[in-house]
Amino acid sequence: GKVDIGEHSSIWYGCVLRGDVERISIGKRSNIQDGTIIHVRSDSLGGGKPQPTTIGDDVTVGHQALLHACTLEDKSFVGMQACVMDFATVESGAMVAAGAMVLSKTVVKSGELWGGRPAKKMRDLTEKEVVFLSVSAEKYAEFAQRHKNGTKEVE
Repeated sequence: GKVDIGEHSSIWYGCVLRGDVERISIGKRSNIQDGTIIHVRSDSLGGGKPQPTTIGDDVTVGHQALLHACTLEDKSFVGMQACVMDFATVESGAMVAAGAMVLSKTVVKSGELWGGRPAKKMRDLTEKEVVFLSVSAEKYAEFAQRHKNGTKEVE
């Protein structure tokens, strides 16, 4: 399909990136962790409103997340088994908690943590969490490079 993956980004085991009817774009140094499914919205099934999935730079997507026709801006974070639906946007510096379901057209604002099913604002991010957004992307880029070069046994 139509899938673009930026430099130093990683797609881990068991992921499905199905850009069959629209484009999936992943920026630089982003990581899509094991078992994640990324799809798009088609013209014919989407009521004439196709929508790509766009993932910015330095984004972390946790294990088994589901991303469908949404936008994750630079330095955003989506937790394990979270679901982000059509036309939703996770702004730069925002975090979606593990297991959350971000409904269609929702905007998760910068500096906020959203969780629940359906997701709603839980609170503002702490300074430590804001720093973690960058650290997570940086460390996963290092993990991917190490993996590419041949992993070493953990002592």
